[in-house]
Amino acid sequence: MSAIGNRNSPGLPTLAVVSGGPGTGKTTLAHELARALGCLAVIRDEIEQGLVMSTPGYQSGGDDPLNYPTLHVFFDVLKALLQARVTVVAEAAFQDRLWRPNLEPLANLAQIRVIRCTTAADVAHGRIVQRAQENAHRAAHGDQDLLESIAAGDYSLESWIPISLDVPTLTVDTSNGYQPGLQDI
Repeated sequence: MSAIGNRNSPGLPTLAVVSGGPGTGKTTLAHELARALGCLAVIRDEIEQGLVMSTPGYQSGGDDPLNYPTLHVFFDVLKALLQARVTVVAEAAFQDRLWRPNLEPLANLAQIRVIRCTTAADVAHGRIVQRAQENAHRAAHGDQDLLESIAAGDYSLESWIPISLDVPTLTVDTSNGYQPGLQDI
């Protein structure tokens, strides 16, 4: 079906890493890609939401006490699936400095493919505003704090730094659908 489904190393599963800055459509693409491939999607923010649901009194923002536990669970789940030879789509922001050191060891367990979601800053900003207003579960992820940081000039949507792994990488524009299309990803 797609480049991700091709087997360059027989017997190794594929880890399709869907990455990108806030509001670039990562989660939507990861779920659609996993559905198209018939495999599991592991979504970093959904793991954090599950942790939030079992953490009484949790308040998002600032130095989030669930960030590192979420990171560890995310990679523990990926490692377990890949050791069992399960192909998986994994989604998170995957900025280079934090995520690359956690992805590199997985290269021994899977063929890694990176999908880098991009869109214009105004489109990403609009998506962040929309999900902050419409999705109560997003409160766990500090979208309102992010919007305030953007408004104050403390954060720029263009500041996201992509993963620098030496693996096949495809940039997908998510501004209006997918370019290239889902069937070509």
